Amino acid sequence: MPLSSSSSPLLQNPNPSLPSQFRFHNLPHGAPFSRCASFPADTRRRSVLNGSLRCVSSAAAAAAAAADRVKVDNPIVEMDGDEMTRVIWKMIKDKLIYPYLELDIKYFDLGLLNRDATDDRVTVESAEATLKLLLALVRFALENNLSELARSFYGFHLNSELNSSADPVLMYNVAVKCATITPDEARVKEFNLKAMWRSPNGTIRNILNGTVFREPILCRNIPRIIPGWKKPICIGRHAFGDQYRATDTIIKGPGKLKMVFVPDGDVPVELNVYDFQGPGIALAMYNVDESIRAFAESSMAMALAKSWPLYLSTKNTILKKYDGRFKDIFQEVYEEKWKEKFEKQSIWYEHRLIDDMVAYALKSEGGYVWACKNYDGDVQSDFLAQGFGSLGLMTSVLLSSDGKTLEAEAAHGTVTRHFRLHQKGQETSTNSIASIFAWTRGLAHRAKLDKNDRLLEFVQNLESACIETVESGKMTKDLALLIHGPKVSREHYLSTEEFIDAVAQRLREKLQDRAVL
Repeated sequence: MPLSSSSSPLLQNPNPSLPSQFRFHNLPHGAPFSRCASFPADTRRRSVLNGSLRCVSSAAAAAAAAADRVKVDNPIVEMDGDEMTRVIWKMIKDKLIYPYLELDIKYFDLGLLNRDATDDRVTVESAEATLKLLLALVRFALENNLSELARSFYGFHLNSELNSSADPVLMYNVAVKCATITPDEARVKEFNLKAMWRSPNGTIRNILNGTVFREPILCRNIPRIIPGWKKPICIGRHAFGDQYRATDTIIKGPGKLKMVFVPDGDVPVELNVYDFQGPGIALAMYNVDESIRAFAESSMAMALAKSWPLYLSTKNTILKKYDGRFKDIFQEVYEEKWKEKFEKQSIWYEHRLIDDMVAYALKSEGGYVWACKNYDGDVQSDFLAQGFGSLGLMTSVLLSSDGKTLEAEAAHGTVTRHFRLHQKGQETSTNSIASIFAWTRGLAHRAKLDKNDRLLEFVQNLESACIETVESGKMTKDLALLIHGPKVSREHYLSTEEFIDAVAQRLREKLQDRAVL
């Protein structure tokens, strides 16, 4: 049964014609902020207070709206997060984004308390706002009295009555996401949550149905555990199905395990799986051709954009039908659409067994895209991150198969240990580079879609400022440890805010040099 703004204290909307994601509510910790809100960039000033995000008008922020700021023609979706990454997320916006860009942001608070307050609807809404759904489909359904179909396009969270003049969730194609907590039993107890909510990343991936690509950020002075890696390796993780949508169970005693498929309009197909002689476990998982094909398209588009070869890894020698389907669809997509384009750039596509691919990765120098199934990508992306130096030096983007919709985020978690120190007023040295690159990769995609050369130039300057700051010897403690090991001392690293300030200073210098030229 849908919620109504009058029946729920969480939904208080001064304009009932607005879609549900614009309905304002009071957060449990007292911040008068909505699940989604849009604010003019020149009047936006945000601060983190007791873990919540407030938005107030600021003359200082308005003054910062100088005439030479880069105008971003279309909005982006911002998904705020939790703990220490939420703290540095605000610093990044205030010091590196707002002073330089005239930008309209559609804000969604994905902090754990707000996900709990909205029964996790905010996560679904943020993903749907990012995804470019076809407004024409909704209007067609409304105009033809197909309200249930229209409601399905909106999503289960729709609260207001549907009519032909109602606008659906605004769609923007670009999102930047702060790291978020995925609650376990301890977190449910800590925050007194209504439920053990699912991973926001998993929810977003399933809605966008894209591929997660991770790639290292290389700094010349940061040593690599695998020194032979001279070039980046971009790993693409299929973000749908397999173990992450599996059904598993505990077998309590002897019996037969069967798998049954009931085709529409046909007789059931029954397969014997195993005869249990005692207790055990069982798992059933799946994938769909449409998603595998989208995975292939995304992977080949990324390889072509980088002019790097593409490798797909599976274990089709064991899972002849399951993994074999991945192999067959990739080959079909390559032959149908991409082979000629690849050959023009002197690159190639090749399938390899996962064990062979891991061995190849260790001895290669890098410079390729590695397409992995869901679980393999989960594991191997962390392997690559550590091999190149740190998860704090890893970009992560979720790209749709058509290449139009992108969500960028940091590859690491919320840095709980540092947040506990921050709450006590103690100094922290948290690496913000991956979070900065979440903003730059999202904005770079916005620049590509809008053909905005000034925005792309700003993004390139900000990324260069980050790398040059580290290469000049100014870095956070995690990177200093990679260089100095146990001999690291306070003089070798900066605090969380000092590092962001150093990047901001380097960025100002680069932009000033450009202005002089």
